[in-house]
Amino acid sequence: MTRPIIHFVHANSFPAGTYRVFFDHLRKHYQVEALDMHAHNPAYPVRNGWAELVQELLDELRARYREPVILVGHSMGGMLSLMAAKANPQAVRCVVLLDSPVVAGWRAALLGVAKRVGADKRFSPARTSEKRRNVWPDAEAAYRHYAAKPMFAAWAPEVLRDYVAHGLVPHPEGVTLRFTREVETAVYRGLPHTLGTLTRRAFPVPVGFVGGADSVECRQAGLAATRRLTGRHFMQLPGGHLFPMESPGAAAAAVHKMIHSLIQE
Repeated sequence: MTRPIIHFVHANSFPAGTYRVFFDHLRKHYQVEALDMHAHNPAYPVRNGWAELVQELLDELRARYREPVILVGHSMGGMLSLMAAKANPQAVRCVVLLDSPVVAGWRAALLGVAKRVGADKRFSPARTSEKRRNVWPDAEAAYRHYAAKPMFAAWAPEVLRDYVAHGLVPHPEGVTLRFTREVETAVYRGLPHTLGTLTRRAFPVPVGFVGGADSVECRQAGLAATRRLTGRHFMQLPGGHLFPMESPGAAAAAVHKMIHSLIQE
């Protein structure tokens, strides 16, 4: 029997290989596919609102599949999945947002104003991403660097190893980030502030949300618009914004349960 297809879309700065353990759990039930790294193809430049990144995802779906697929996206990936499903619902069975809250209302208006006056970095991770360390003498030094940080220390150890394995490339001084900090910053600064319009009328495909109960990003964005969009298909697990890296088995189980609920609908 053919397994349903999940097309996964990764979070900003984390290549898809980072999610290997999470994928392995999902592969018990699904065929799991992903573009390894978004936002680095010059044919799809990172601009305000991410229109080209949405097109990159749409073109990927068109090239890979002849049937509708399940879109599962983490953070940036969830927002891209939502916009792609809106643009071409015939290509998508359902969407699962992993800690991808819909920014709407006064928060979206504030973000739009901040962009226009160049003050948006104050409200996003861009203020730190553009200056983050990006060169180490070797991969083991990079691993030790990340393992000492509380955010990464919360990850399952094998997931952090996968991030180092898939997230670094050779550099004249050792190794450097494969997902460049310049692109990471551009993605943050281009965050769409018009997604609230998607919650104002019925969405063309079922949408579910699985988030981290301690997610700072969800607290900052608010969850009212996301709850309006997803209705009863809303779930939170222990953990933060990066809960799929912290508890990949539990995250995969929650996604499987959510997909079953969405497909039944």
